[in-house]
Amino acid sequence: MSNTRRNFIKQSTKAAAGAYIASIGISAKSYARIIGANDRVRVGVVGFSDRHRSSHIPPFMQFYKDMNFDIVSVSDLWKKRREEGAAYLKSKMGHDINVFRNNDELYASKTCDAVFISTPDFQHALHTIEAVKAGMDVYCEKPFAETMEDNRAALKAVKASKSIVQIGSQRRSGANYTAAANFIQSGKFGPITMVELTWNVNQPGRWRRPDLVAQCKEEDLDWKRFLMNRPFENFDPRKYLEYRLFWPYSSGMPGQWMSHQIDTVNWFSGLSHPRSVTANGGIYQWKDGRKNWDTTAAVFEYGPVNDPTTGFQVVFMSRMHNGDENPSEIYYSNGGELNLITNKVSPTGGLKAGAASVMKMQPNLLPEISLSDYIKVEAGANTGGDVLTTAHVKNWMECIRSRKQPNAPVEAGYNHSIATIMANAACRTGQKVTFDEKTQEVMAGGKIFKY
Repeated sequence: MSNTRRNFIKQSTKAAAGAYIASIGISAKSYARIIGANDRVRVGVVGFSDRHRSSHIPPFMQFYKDMNFDIVSVSDLWKKRREEGAAYLKSKMGHDINVFRNNDELYASKTCDAVFISTPDFQHALHTIEAVKAGMDVYCEKPFAETMEDNRAALKAVKASKSIVQIGSQRRSGANYTAAANFIQSGKFGPITMVELTWNVNQPGRWRRPDLVAQCKEEDLDWKRFLMNRPFENFDPRKYLEYRLFWPYSSGMPGQWMSHQIDTVNWFSGLSHPRSVTANGGIYQWKDGRKNWDTTAAVFEYGPVNDPTTGFQVVFMSRMHNGDENPSEIYYSNGGELNLITNKVSPTGGLKAGAASVMKMQPNLLPEISLSDYIKVEAGANTGGDVLTTAHVKNWMECIRSRKQPNAPVEAGYNHSIATIMANAACRTGQKVTFDEKTQEVMAGGKIFKY
């Protein structure tokens, strides 16, 4: 076959393929990412953190070869973390890693297609905006946002993009949580009447980094870039590394722990956010200069805003001075309970015949149902266990290939952030906090809550 004829056939084939791809509404870049394509998905790391090393890398390493992914770049503001990240990722991936001082350099390099974001809490939404505007697919840790201004801006940016964004709410990838959601949403559970959420630890070092704080010098990092849109203040290595203890860099318990558990309430109930929140607590044990509470009790009211006679209550309780980190999530109805520690539906607490007969009612008792066919809830420092995190990272990688929406899309992050921001506002103001649907603002004492 002559070169002329061979080239003609090759070009005709490409043109036909292009016409077909266009006809089904898929971009060439998206088509190239469908499972089975030969291109490699190049991943960058935004913030080389303990979270990334312990929770993102292990599942990624299980799947990256078969799915043709690679980690190629790392961006971190602190010289020490950049160097550690480059060395660690090189040891895992078997090749040199591109190193960048900030995200502007990372995205300008055009070395990545997707990023893991595991930076301080207040930066998640802002870093997501940067990433999707640069055309990245994103795995973003929770909480998604700590202010409604950031929350709205990030939702808008993601919805305007074609990016696949997975929020790090691992319960969304748990088989037992999916089974629970299906059971409640089927109507078999009956209306939710109350939810109890607890998360307790006894760890004086939790969220503390004293050894690293001693090594952290302003000349080795970009403090101004770290602050992003937060009010300026002088360099403080504790706020750089122990940010979870200090508002407005983190809300602490609401953003770190409650965000996981309240997300299941939104998911199971189909309600986007609470109707109102009140909270109480304080720093009762760890007098170490922190500003975020070590003890929190928050009460949420869920239900239609225009019908205050219907709905249910959610109680979140957390303490950092007594507990074994065995988070509890129990859903109640008039007929019994759904317990996500035992993974069982039971008639416990349901309306029995004797009590029902007084009011000439029928007893209401749920059947005994075990979710033992599904995974057991594993809750620990990684907020959901290795099983859930592994499934969640895998789901994100699969969705990058298929271009389908992941298990925890941006709306899940937006909605859990409304609840956590409301709880934080209640903690900080002492007011009963509500949400303005029209303006999408959290209101405390008739004023918009910000800092």
